[in-house]
Amino acid sequence: MSPISRYILSLLSFLFLVGNMQAQNKKIDSLKNELKIYTKKDTVRVKILNHLAFYHYRSNPPQSLVYAEQAGKLADEIKSTKGKARSFYMKAITYMEQTKFAVSITNYEKAIELYASIDDLKGIAGCKNGMGALYNYRGNQKLALKYFKEALAIDQKLGIKKNMPNYLYNIGNIYSGMGKYKEALINFKKALNAYTNSNNKHGILSCLNAIAVVYIEQGNYPLSLEYHNKSLDVAEKSNDSIGIFQSLNNIGNIYKQQKFYDKALSFYNKALSIQQAKHNTKNINSITNNIGSIYINKKEFNKAILYFKKSIKVSKEINDNDYLAISLNGLGFSYLGIKKYSKALASFQEANKITNTTQKKYELLESYIGIASVYYYMNKYNLALINAEKGAQLATKYKFLKHQRDAYELLSKINNKIGEHEKAFLSHQQLKKLNDSLFNRENIKKITELEYEYKYKNELASAEKRELRLTKTVKTTSQSLEKSQRNLLLGVIAFLITILIFGATIFFLKLRNEKSKTQNIVIEQKLLRSQMTPHFIFNSLSVLQGMILNKEEKKSVSYLSKFSKLLRIILENSRDKIVLLSQELTAIENYLALQNLENEAYTYTVFVEDTIDVSVFKIPPMLIQPFVENAIEHAFVDQKENRILDVHLSYLNKKLICTITDNGIGVDSLVKGKNQGKKSLSTTITSERLKMLSNDFKMKGSVTVEDRQKYNEQGTIVTLIIPYKILTT
Repeated sequence: MSPISRYILSLLSFLFLVGNMQAQNKKIDSLKNELKIYTKKDTVRVKILNHLAFYHYRSNPPQSLVYAEQAGKLADEIKSTKGKARSFYMKAITYMEQTKFAVSITNYEKAIELYASIDDLKGIAGCKNGMGALYNYRGNQKLALKYFKEALAIDQKLGIKKNMPNYLYNIGNIYSGMGKYKEALINFKKALNAYTNSNNKHGILSCLNAIAVVYIEQGNYPLSLEYHNKSLDVAEKSNDSIGIFQSLNNIGNIYKQQKFYDKALSFYNKALSIQQAKHNTKNINSITNNIGSIYINKKEFNKAILYFKKSIKVSKEINDNDYLAISLNGLGFSYLGIKKYSKALASFQEANKITNTTQKKYELLESYIGIASVYYYMNKYNLALINAEKGAQLATKYKFLKHQRDAYELLSKINNKIGEHEKAFLSHQQLKKLNDSLFNRENIKKITELEYEYKYKNELASAEKRELRLTKTVKTTSQSLEKSQRNLLLGVIAFLITILIFGATIFFLKLRNEKSKTQNIVIEQKLLRSQMTPHFIFNSLSVLQGMILNKEEKKSVSYLSKFSKLLRIILENSRDKIVLLSQELTAIENYLALQNLENEAYTYTVFVEDTIDVSVFKIPPMLIQPFVENAIEHAFVDQKENRILDVHLSYLNKKLICTITDNGIGVDSLVKGKNQGKKSLSTTITSERLKMLSNDFKMKGSVTVEDRQKYNEQGTIVTLIIPYKILTT
């Protein structure tokens, strides 16, 4: 599990101590009024003080401790063991909110001791549940599970059902931390159903966030974003400032993982503007690390260094080894980016030392990959090899595909450097397998098959129901007609036969229409797959063969990697009727890069205007690529230099417009030199597709090919009006 996801889930554990946390302003005001009115020193006043501590522990921890301390002192005066135990419990959960774990554990233990002295099993269960949340927060899943089971056993013994969703959530939390996502979702969804039935806003909020985190781990970002937006809505309606903070942070994390860094930063800054969240140092530390990692991805390494240093300082102050390791690894990669190898190595080694003790697998693997990378760039290949092999071994053991991929990519590079070309090749082959595993093509195919099977069964069931209703109608009508005169009977029968013929005609027309749709889908898929021409594949393989014969190992490995990635993208896009615009552009950029890899024969640009968010536009796949390929193959027949190819996307008057422009021979000159009656295959195929797509999208699509000579320029310009859909969140 990624560090971001672990942090989200650990934060949510706080919500599941015994009882409902309805910390609303009205309730707090009501309790304050009660405290003013009720001045008698007895157990009632102790309860009011403890309740006030409870409703402040998340939004205002310092004030919560004041109320808990007052409750404890009054409980001592009147000798109320239960009131004193509750005050210790309130201090424990408040200190836990402030990440003061040692003090929190001490207060839990004191509370358990007092509850045990009066045989208050319910109070003991609450403390054990809190201890489970604390150890889960610290990453000790084994000990957390022990306390949750003990608390669950006590509640089952007492017949208390209201806390069952809390335990379901906590158990789901542990399963999620162990990577058992199916079991985690089962428990989270059961808990969500229970909290919804009892209208427990905080329970609903936390389950929504937890489910969203699981979907992040499974790579299902749209569904994850949907659940985080639901949690944000719940938090805003219940005025839960900490819940709002967490939801904003989590949405930022999703955009960060999808590489929408500016969007992520905007959500992080919104979260940081919430004053109540600043009481929890770990909240702020999380945002600090997230912003640092964004600047790494944006290659603004000096900014990243500032944020990671700040996080390291805070982590050391609160004795938080988990975030210390994360920050040290981030600092190491930042120094690596500006080639300060000795500083990078020191950071990675310190992180490695911490994680070897805490056994935080994700950060342990990050440190090994980081150390191996530093040694590689320092040309210390033997040391790089040792750490890369260790990283690959542990990543395989823990089944972390990302780190397996990174380790084998390093092993391929290192072995190439030390002349172990066979090992380098084997590592590269393993890298390809891991990339295919991450791609998870087979799962997508199964989902598609299930979807079509589901639709087919529904349509078949509907047809059977219609036929049954029609049969019953005919039978009833026939029985009635037997009592009528023969002429009337013959007339009615003739009328029914006409209806049946008419109905059969409609049925067969519908059936033919459905078959036509199916055939169109099949034809469209064949047309899509035909876009990657055999000529291009043959040329690519020929270039690759030449590189291998010339013993250009490094160049051939790079070329093969790009070529296989392009084929995977094209095959994947061809399975879907619509794909994200960002995916389509990635395929085009990879294709152009591959065409240009051998001798940089072209100058090309792919420009998207600011009015277009490529992450929300969905378009039919493989509309643009055929024209790019056509330009490369035919536009520059006799032109060896200054070959320019531009792809430009704009959004005007609710039309998504793509132009493919070259400075080649021009379409009119090309047609004159060949068969004038022959129409471009790519234009023909695309025109046919656009006719079907215009109906499906209820939006006009078209393709126009013009010679730029009419504009006093050289070359050809292809203008595509692309049907599209926009994702809504």
